[in-house]
Amino acid sequence: MTTASVTDDAKAAFWDGAMSRTPVRVEVDPLAGRPFEGLLASHRLGYVSISTLEADAARVSRTAALIARTPEIEPQVGVGVQVSGRAVLEQNGRRAEVPAGGLVLYDTARPYSVDYPERFRTHLFHLPRRLLGVPERELRQVAGTAVVPAEGCGSVLLPFLSGLAASAHSYSAPVGDRLAASVADLLSVFVSQLTAARTTGGACTRNDHLVRRVREHIDHHLGDPELSPETIAQAHHISVRYLHRLFESEGVTVSRLIQRRRLDACARELGRRGRTAPTVSAVAQRWGFVNPAHFSRAFRAAYGVSPREWRALRTADAG
Repeated sequence: MTTASVTDDAKAAFWDGAMSRTPVRVEVDPLAGRPFEGLLASHRLGYVSISTLEADAARVSRTAALIARTPEIEPQVGVGVQVSGRAVLEQNGRRAEVPAGGLVLYDTARPYSVDYPERFRTHLFHLPRRLLGVPERELRQVAGTAVVPAEGCGSVLLPFLSGLAASAHSYSAPVGDRLAASVADLLSVFVSQLTAARTTGGACTRNDHLVRRVREHIDHHLGDPELSPETIAQAHHISVRYLHRLFESEGVTVSRLIQRRRLDACARELGRRGRTAPTVSAVAQRWGFVNPAHFSRAFRAAYGVSPREWRALRTADAG
């Protein structure tokens, strides 16, 4: 969507309406003393939405009143990748200045504002907060944090997101689903590293690296029905008791994390379109669920519908 298609006196209102159709409702106040010019391109990769904005100076805000009037289906985590121009984000009492080439993290469930004092271009990524698998208190602790170009924690995430935004339109649905899972995993690590750096005042501790390795191990072995705290502890040469202690600050137990990641994988696969879709039981077995009844109960508890109802709803939504 672009303001080039409307008259000068309608440009600001048109842009505000365009922004209201993005995954997260915000208010826009132009700052330039001339007819507002802006362009918005949106794409979707699985459960990750990507919006590229190129516009004149403006203030974008999500107030408490707006959050109350337009509640989201579920809270989102937002990441802004600043391509050109500057941005200043305020959230949770923090003020983060983001230069061109920088990255900023924010929580859409809490009020925030972003000032773009000059013409800018930015990529905005939004995905459900629950998919990160990090405690809410950790996210609140680091929301409103900016990472400058090539700084430690963002050195992997920043180029990955930039490349993804540039090529999002070219991926098929199955590839998009897998890339969305990669975004969630990288963001989870990113939040954990920011939390550790804020707590210790520096680099991540050994425990943070070990937790990250355990999470990667879980994701790589989800299809193994034998995956358990015992096998994970054995693979990392630690005791089961120590493994559970590692995850005390993660806000989720190891067993619950395994089940949640398996359910997310099943949900993604059941939601894919295709002529030869696998059966529900085949999907469950592929991701480590041995007991079909247990899988169905766990799925309903997580998503509010049965696996078959989920597939039907996703198919209808795609249609």
